[in-house]
Amino acid sequence: MIRRAFPVLGLAIFSSMLGVGIVAPLLPLYAENMGASGTWIGIIFAGFSISRAVVMPIAGKLSDRSGRKLFLGTGLLIYSLISMGYIWASTVSGLTLVRLVQGVAAGMVIPIAQAYVGDISPEAEEGTWMGYFNAAFFTGFGFGPLMGGTLTDHFGMNVAFSTMGALNLLGFFLVTFLLPEVKAKRTKSGLQPSYREIGRSNTVKGLLGFRLAFSVGRGAFASFLPIFAGVYIGLSPTRIGILIAANILLMSLLQPCGGAVADRISRRLLVVLGSIANLAFLALIPSGVNFWQLLAICLLGSIGGAISIPAASALIVEEGRKFGMGSTMAVFGMVFSIGMAIGPLLGGVIADVFNIRSVFYFGSGMGVLGTSFFIWCTK
Repeated sequence: MIRRAFPVLGLAIFSSMLGVGIVAPLLPLYAENMGASGTWIGIIFAGFSISRAVVMPIAGKLSDRSGRKLFLGTGLLIYSLISMGYIWASTVSGLTLVRLVQGVAAGMVIPIAQAYVGDISPEAEEGTWMGYFNAAFFTGFGFGPLMGGTLTDHFGMNVAFSTMGALNLLGFFLVTFLLPEVKAKRTKSGLQPSYREIGRSNTVKGLLGFRLAFSVGRGAFASFLPIFAGVYIGLSPTRIGILIAANILLMSLLQPCGGAVADRISRRLLVVLGSIANLAFLALIPSGVNFWQLLAICLLGSIGGAISIPAASALIVEEGRKFGMGSTMAVFGMVFSIGMAIGPLLGGVIADVFNIRSVFYFGSGMGVLGTSFFIWCTK
């Protein structure tokens, strides 16, 4: 089953994330051109994550009862349509509204797609198949910033936003017409999926702490690296896109390898080692003074993600079999969204009160806390 269904799902997720990634190097500069302060830029990024966090647990639990395909297709279609809103938005508040609606769509796509893969992954191969899924996800999201920067330099932002909509529409057609439906498996305990039961698992608690810290740092990175690199170092949109793309693409290329390793050695150890590399990457960003230094630092962050993410994903699949795959993936994704909201929001305040370099130190400090919490919960 997985060898037949995964290529379709992987291609749909790659296409969707390619479209979503286009906006990564553009949105902070686009908002700043509208007159947005650092705090408002944080709000714009956080709006997406907040609405996604609200939708995820609802969509996850419903997908455990009625199947995954409906939610995937609906989310991709909304994603495609709302992409045009970036062109029509003329104010900071209008741009925030577009991000809120896009977050609703995102809440129906990624956690449900992860649950789909978890449902059909053979036991003892969770790391391998989640590694392949993460590779499709991060490869699309990694090429997106490079494409967005290049399209903007040569054709303008409106063409970049239109391309984002078209790519998500392609993902919608792939899921609707080629992806087979899969019914959610019964939990190993035989109980109905329950968020209360999920919250009692120490492994889940530790993974959520890791996920929260990772996403806070990632949110700060995505929101403020373009401004740090563009305003303070003077890099072009294309070079900013290369930095973000290099960070994500190397991480994506290493995901299958990281997943295979996670099926053979301690997944807990891999999460810890990858987390340490990631918090070091964030702490080093303010020391970069040119493109090449920032590129080397971004590659360090890629290695950290390649080590920790497949291992954490495999662990959460194991827990999903106990408590309901859609519900468990939704909680995992919801915490990621909360972190992606906290990172830009607090990062914006920190940038306004102190300076932009302090944003990355804050992200690194959160990594220390998250790693420590994971170690304590899973001891």
